[in-house]
Amino acid sequence: MVDRAVHDAGLFDSHEAYGPVSRGFHWVMAALLAWQILSVLSHELFKDTAIEAFFFGQHFLVGFTIFVLAIARGIWGLANISRRPPHTAGLLGKAAVAGQVLMYLLMIGTPLVALIRAWGSDRGFSLLGAQIFAPQAETIDWTANLFEQLHGPFGWTLFALIAGHVVLAFLHPKFGGDRVLPRMGIARD
Repeated sequence: MVDRAVHDAGLFDSHEAYGPVSRGFHWVMAALLAWQILSVLSHELFKDTAIEAFFFGQHFLVGFTIFVLAIARGIWGLANISRRPPHTAGLLGKAAVAGQVLMYLLMIGTPLVALIRAWGSDRGFSLLGAQIFAPQAETIDWTANLFEQLHGPFGWTLFALIAGHVVLAFLHPKFGGDRVLPRMGIARD
C-alpha cells in the first residue's frame, strides 16, 4: 500500500499530468538518449577525432545508465499505470502505446546486448572503477555475434522511434488527440 503522505505530496502521476518523478525520469533519459545519438553520430562522422573521443568515450557508461533508468522507469510506470493520463481512444491511442512499449523494450534491449557482449569479452566490464564482469580467458563468439547483429539495428530503430515520438508529441492535437506536452511539463501546445 502506498504511503498516503507520499501520494498527497504529488509525487505520483494523475489523470491530468505526469508527476515529478515520471517527468524527471523522462527528461533525464531524454538528455542521456540525446547524448547517445551524438556519440553514435560522432563515432560515424568524426572517427579518431577529439569530437569522437568526447562523445563516444562515454557511450558505454551512458548506455548502462539508460539501461538501469529504463528498468526503474518501467517499474515506476507500472506502479502508476492506473493513475496516468489516458491515451487517445482508437487507433491513434493504440499506436502511441505500441510505440512507447517498443521504445521501452529497445531502451532495455539495446544496452542489454552490449552488456552480454562485455560479459563474453576478454576485456571484461568495469564501471566507475568497480569490476562488474571479469575478463573471459577467450572471447565468447556468440556474444560478439549477437552484439554485431542486434546492437546497431536496435539503436537506430530506437533513435527513429524517438524522432517520431518528438514530432508526434507536437502534432498530437492536430490529429485529434489531447494536448500531451503540458502533461510532461511543457506549456506549449
